[in-house]
Amino acid sequence: MGPGARVGPALPRLLPARAGASSCPRPSVRPGRAGRRRGLGGHTGSSKLGGVGRCHRRRCPATGPVLRRGRAKRRRHHVLPQAAQTHLQVLPPASAPGEIVVNEVNFVRKCIATDTSQYDLWGKLICSNFKISFITEDPMPLQKFHYKNLLLGEHDVPLTCIEQIVTVNDHKRKQKVLGPNQKLKFNPTELIIYCKDFRIVRFRFDESGPESAKKVCLAIAHYSQPTDLQLLFAFEYVGKKYHNAADNINGVPSGGGGGGGGGAGGGSSQKTPLFETYSDWDREIKRTGASGWRVCSINEGYMISTCLPEYFVVPSSLADQDLKIFSHSFVGRRMPLWCWSHNNGSALVRMAFIKDALQQRKIDQRICNAITKSHPQRSDVYKSDLDKTLPNIQEVQVAFVKLKQLCVNEPFEETEEKWLSSLESTRWLEYVRTFLKHSAELVYILERKHLSVILQEEEGRDLSCFVASLIQVMLDPYFRTVTGFQSLIQKEWVMAGYQFLDRCNHLKRSEKESPLFLLFLDATWQLLEQYPAAFEFSETYLAVLYDSTRISLFGTFLFNCPHQRVKQSTEFAISKNIQLGDEKGLKFPSVWDWSLQFTAKDCTLFHNPLYIGKSSPCTHNGSVRSSKQTKKSYSSTLRGLPSSLRNGVISDQELLPRRNSLVLKLKPEPPQQGESQSSGLEQYFRDWFSKPADLHGVLLPRLSGIHIKLWKLCYFRWVPEAQISSGGSITAFHKASVLVDEVDTLGRMLRQHRRVPLPACSSEPDQSRMYFQASGPHATLGTPDFLSSSFPFSPVGNLCRRSISGTPLSKFLSGAKIWLSTETLANED
Repeated sequence: MGPGARVGPALPRLLPARAGASSCPRPSVRPGRAGRRRGLGGHTGSSKLGGVGRCHRRRCPATGPVLRRGRAKRRRHHVLPQAAQTHLQVLPPASAPGEIVVNEVNFVRKCIATDTSQYDLWGKLICSNFKISFITEDPMPLQKFHYKNLLLGEHDVPLTCIEQIVTVNDHKRKQKVLGPNQKLKFNPTELIIYCKDFRIVRFRFDESGPESAKKVCLAIAHYSQPTDLQLLFAFEYVGKKYHNAADNINGVPSGGGGGGGGGAGGGSSQKTPLFETYSDWDREIKRTGASGWRVCSINEGYMISTCLPEYFVVPSSLADQDLKIFSHSFVGRRMPLWCWSHNNGSALVRMAFIKDALQQRKIDQRICNAITKSHPQRSDVYKSDLDKTLPNIQEVQVAFVKLKQLCVNEPFEETEEKWLSSLESTRWLEYVRTFLKHSAELVYILERKHLSVILQEEEGRDLSCFVASLIQVMLDPYFRTVTGFQSLIQKEWVMAGYQFLDRCNHLKRSEKESPLFLLFLDATWQLLEQYPAAFEFSETYLAVLYDSTRISLFGTFLFNCPHQRVKQSTEFAISKNIQLGDEKGLKFPSVWDWSLQFTAKDCTLFHNPLYIGKSSPCTHNGSVRSSKQTKKSYSSTLRGLPSSLRNGVISDQELLPRRNSLVLKLKPEPPQQGESQSSGLEQYFRDWFSKPADLHGVLLPRLSGIHIKLWKLCYFRWVPEAQISSGGSITAFHKASVLVDEVDTLGRMLRQHRRVPLPACSSEPDQSRMYFQASGPHATLGTPDFLSSSFPFSPVGNLCRRSISGTPLSKFLSGAKIWLSTETLANED
């Protein structure tokens, strides 16, 4: 397998007769022949969810099932309850503006991941232009908690989250991987959907109309693999919002538009800067104190480069005319971009390669001189060639595919030693450590050596996004807050031209797919795990942020660059007769408006209860006061740590690698610029780890094997076998949240007693910023019985691993290699 090979998820081998058909009771009701001829339970019109929409013919009304007299007599004890028969027809799915039902089928059974089939759910399977939905009245068994997404139902899967669709006919012993515009020569009895977020869901059509089941499978395959960007649901959603005058405010759809919503719940009024305007960049320059730098506007209207933002920051000594001349020599015309400045004057810059060999030396020298002049001490410039130092996007993709195969498909009955060695062979954790290590080395250059750093990459829009972001998380505590982290992603990923459309493979035809953004979130989680009191957000926030990249609604993660958004949305607006006015393209919802997905109560799970906030000014009666959260305030939440943890630093003995460690002990690499720099780097690390960690200063990662861990909440949350009931890090999260809420409650009571007005920057008097509370109607003093290592997610309803002797699934769980490649399965009819 080459480094660029795209590998799909593992798929089950041909099933034996009735494989997967469990022994659960089947209903003796099915649509009559007349109903099936009319398309009952499988219409292909374009009706809106819950009603009649833009279809050429009216949707067939839901009618009651027809009993087949002979079959009902033979299976009288298998009759579906009357209540369930009714609810299968009348339950409406949740819908979003512009969402259209394209097909549906009744009497579908969803397999639940338990050792028995008695908990399987009966309902209706619906395919819309946004998601697939399973509508049932039955309560989810074995599940006492569900983290509700306002856009998605409990059983919904966004179409852009679907990776592969497998249809099975266990009577004819056939199965096929469905692609767009493909024919299906058999009536499926089972549908298996492999999702990009590691979920696997199964549906059975034993009692559904065979033609209806086939049509809904083909519809899902077609709409989950669009051939054009404008066919993604976000365009339909925004078009509907613009046409609805009641939802428009000055031509911009309400509920997010293109703006950045506030923080993650808790009453935060701070907005996330999107860096679409001159003023956003100017404020960032002033925030970092970057003298010698200015906002450049020569790319307004994307006149210079289509893969750069309209506004960006350059050295003040570089004139616009020089930049225009130099731009032709860079790959993609991507000129040097300022990222961030240290308070010592050193700057972080990213730059594409200079393709003009004749002008390379001249332009390179001119750029370096300009960056040197912007430094108050006129320090030299350090260059880092990321293409030579770090794994490329193809290698990251291969590692991710191996990780997914291991976490989703491999059996857990194997010995721990073999499983850990398999995990190590994926190289995923090795790549996480490599990026952390290289970023920490560049932190040393910026912070200790006082040198400006240029990140060089061929196009300057992949590895540089990752490294530039990670360096800023380590150096600037602002980017460890919710608003700061969101602004960082906007600045270094969205506006800098990271190709989300191709890397996330939203159109299912990109050979450039690579989970680099997920790898960055993983590296951030490693720092959060090592320094929990330094981050305002929780690991739930990071996991939900990754999930949001798979929802085709937010413009944040939908395009390859800002210009593509403007160009495509303008073309779409013209085709739909939408008046844009002075707007530059349609304004898509921003993922940072979390109120579109979650309630304010659920958003409080994004808050890290261990976070020690820094003094921040808040306005009260027109004057600025300091709202302080000191270490002393939360010292009680940090008790009970190991004795070896001294002032946030683990002793040298614990830095030694364990036997069978996933990553070897940190070894000094051959120095690039002499032994003096190598020894200086080692001394810098030793000095830093010998002192208490400053939670509002520089953070350096611990890189030994015991510290680089697998992000279990992200990769194991959908695996029932990996779930730990009443265990995992959520138990500590719960206790810390209750304690913090109790401190907040006492503080409010004390202010009320002293009759001190509540500061304007604080939460409402009766509003808690913690999900778990110490008092009130939602008090959770004792450990809730719904807590598990997968919280707030639930693996119930995903891959069904039944221990049925003789089935391919049971053989697989026993270690048999029975999986076929996508290409092999695609050739089977």
